[in-house]
Formats: sequence, C-alpha cells, structure tokens
Amino acid sequence: MSARAKFAGVLAVCALVAAPTATASAAEPTGPALAKKLAKAVTTDGINRHLIALQRIADRNGGTRAVLTPGYDASVEYVAGKLRGAGFDVSTPSFTFQEQVPDAQSAKVGAQSFEAIPMEESPQTPVGGITGPIRVVPEDATTGCEATDFAGQDFTGTVALIRRGGCTFEIKHKNAAAAGAIGVIVSNNVDGALSGVTLVNPGVVPVGGVSKADGTALAGLAGQAVTLDLRFHFETRTARNVIAQTKTGRKDNVVMAGAHLDSVETGPGINDNGSGSAGLLETALQLGSKPKVNNAVRFAWWGAEELGLIGSTEYVRALTFEQQLDIALYLNFDMIGSPNAGYFVYDGDNSDNVGAGPGPFGSAQIEKAFVDYFTATGQPTEGTDFSGRSDYGEFIAQGIPAGGLFTGAEGIKTDAQAAKWGGTAGVAYDKCYHSKCDNLGNLDRVALGKNGDALAFVTATYAISTEDINGVPPRSKRAAARMSMKVASAPHSHADAA
Repeated sequence: MSARAKFAGVLAVCALVAAPTATASAAEPTGPALAKKLAKAVTTDGINRHLIALQRIADRNGGTRAVLTPGYDASVEYVAGKLRGAGFDVSTPSFTFQEQVPDAQSAKVGAQSFEAIPMEESPQTPVGGITGPIRVVPEDATTGCEATDFAGQDFTGTVALIRRGGCTFEIKHKNAAAAGAIGVIVSNNVDGALSGVTLVNPGVVPVGGVSKADGTALAGLAGQAVTLDLRFHFETRTARNVIAQTKTGRKDNVVMAGAHLDSVETGPGINDNGSGSAGLLETALQLGSKPKVNNAVRFAWWGAEELGLIGSTEYVRALTFEQQLDIALYLNFDMIGSPNAGYFVYDGDNSDNVGAGPGPFGSAQIEKAFVDYFTATGQPTEGTDFSGRSDYGEFIAQGIPAGGLFTGAEGIKTDAQAAKWGGTAGVAYDKCYHSKCDNLGNLDRVALGKNGDALAFVTATYAISTEDINGVPPRSKRAAARMSMKVASAPHSHADAA
C-alpha cells in the first residue's frame, strides 16, 4: 500500500458497519451459483502457493520486488505466465513516470549526521539546508495528529521531530507548520528506514523521514541545532502493469479488479501487496478465461503503486472517455492478510463520516455487497475511508464506482477491535509494514482465506450482474424483457369478440 499519493497517509479506521458480534451464526451468502462456486474454489492453499513464489522471487533478487528492480520484472513474468497458461488475453503495457532522485538527504547535529529521506511532495530546502533547534512532539498513539500536541512548547523557527503513526504525514506536518516549525522530521515507528512515503499534497515545509533508531537518537538531542538538507531531482523511468481479461462477457460493461504488484525497496512485500496480488491471481485462475458470465472481467496488477499509485493512474488516464465508460466498476485489494488483521471494507457511502466523502454512485452498493457477504459468513467488518492510499484513486477521480478490502497497515488495533476480531490490541495491524520483515511469516492466513473468498464471491457476483450499480441486468433478465416486449407487440385475435 502506497504511502506516497497524489494521496497518502494512514487509513482512517472507523465505525462498525457489519454484524455486531464475532459469534454471529454463519450461513451461505446469497448470490449467483458462480459466486458460490468460485468462493469455494479459491482456497488459502492456492493463494499461499503464489505467495511462496513471490517470496522466492524476492529472495533471488536482493530481497525486494520493488518497481524498476529485477524482482519486480520477475513478478510480472510470473503473473503474466500463469494467466497466459490459463488462456487469458494478457498484456503488460508500459508507462513512464518521473522518479524522485535524492541529491541531499541528511539531518546534521554537530558532527553527527543522520539519513533523512525527503518525502514525496515535500518542498526542497535551499542548498546547505535549513537550521533550527530540534523540538520533540510528545509521543503517544497519535503523535502530532492534533494541534494540541504542539501546545506547551514554542515551535517557532524549529525543526519538529514527530514519531510516525496515528494519522497521515500530511496532518502531522501541517500541524507542525501551523505551530511555527520551519521543517519536520518524522521518525519510523518500526525498525528500518522511513522510505517510499509521501505527503498527500504539496507540502508547506520540508519533511524528511528517519529510522526508528535515528529518531530516538535525535530525540535525545532535543534543543540542539539541526540542519535539515533535503534536495532532489527527477528522472524519467519506465515500468509495466499486467492486464488480463476474460474472453467471455460483455466488453462494454466490464468488471475490473486490481491489486498492486510492487513491494517497497526494503523488503519482499508479501502482505503489501503480495497478499492482494496472490488472491487476485488465484481468483482469475479459478474463474478461467472463458467463464459463463454476462460481463467480462478484467484483472490488473499495478506497477509503481509504492511510488505514488503511478501504474493505475497512468492506465486510467490513458483510456478514452468511451473506454472508461466500458468499466462498470473497480474493486481494489491491497493488503488482505495482515498479521494482526482488521476486516475493513471501503466506505462507499461515507456512512462512517471519516473525511474523504462517498465514492461515485455505485460505490455504496459495492460496500454493501462485501458487508453482506461477511455478515452472512459471521465475520464483523468496519468501514474504512477512501483516503487515497491505494489504486482506487484515479478510478474514483474519473467517476467510476469503486470498493474493496483492506486488513490494516501501520494503524493500531483498538481494544474493541481485538475483542471483535481477535489479535492484539495496542499493536499495529501489520508490524512489518514497509519493512524487511514483510515476508511469508508476516501473514494471518485465516484473514487471507476469508478475504480471498470475499474477493472471489463479489467479483463473480458482478460478473453475472451489475444491475444495482448501473442498471445493466443479467442476460436472463434481458432475455425475459425482450420476450415480454415481443408478446406485448404481437397482433391479437378478435374472433371471440362480440
């Protein structure tokens, strides 16, 4: 899951929208026969086999599957090869983008120098950097997320040091700037560098990220002058997506489902987002290239999501308006097996009132489809905001209804959520988010299986009918309607009249 963005930050986790207890009795979900069949065919073992493959690809390529690396290219070939073997029409269209390349990335205090990686969308500092005293924001579960966190200290002309977690980087840095800070250093809340992250929009003051250990060391230097030097330039890069579509079903009312395939540079990305990629791949393979569906299903594995949702954004923008109209809806699957899993469904109708507002018309119906499935199977869910952290962003921007699933990133599981879902309160949903330890050991395979089944069920349901989304009914209803019109327009005998 991207922490860059046109959009970025921590997903807001909100109110309960599904079954009230984890002990609700399970029942078979209501839906088309194809949906029930596909959900049973998509197994945890099947998904896990693809995750093993992605782990081994990373192991053979420096421990990463980040875009622009051999590990990513091998991931593309693995997914595309599986799909071609199953008879899909497959393409790997390329796209170009501007990559931010650092020229200076340091925070210096006296003779000590710390690596401070400029966040995407951060302003640059002048040559030589900016200098001010280090002012530490008191650490809690939502450090720097409220304006009151900056009360009691004078931040004017300072460089604010803020621990990651609890809210978006944008919120943290804006609060710091409003308090008078001239720069911000955000320290990681897990081991490792804080890289591949972003502000939502162009920042108001320079912002760099440091490791957890360096953040702790800098906090011990509070009050001393720090020089923050963050400068960079951009270079043009080329990468690929993977696109596959069924050979059956309407081509002008396509159900589209996607997951990003790239990891961050620091690790193999098995949960983020091997889990979504593997679940999507197993669903495609079990559905097959020629299913008996009314609507074609188009699967996508996006590149450069971790650099800012680039692959999906460029794909959607390259479509003509008519080609965009051919897409009935978009389903997104980014992190579906987090080790301390939550069960989150994107809040299509903004019923949780968490900030981003509702998605385009049809998004509420998609949310309901997922919630209804989980309710029938006895799994409580919560709504989560369309915060812009994943590949639904450009689809929504173009008016295409969207929805999907998410099991949580660096956000902290609450006591109420632990009581409802299991797991550990006070701990991140994914303690290895964007870290080297995001490997095969960093998964909740129960959550992976449940979300894989939901992915398959809802995708297949819309492959049969999108009537609740856009009024396009299944073939059987269209045939019945044509027959009724034919009967109504046939001439009637008047032989018995009189």
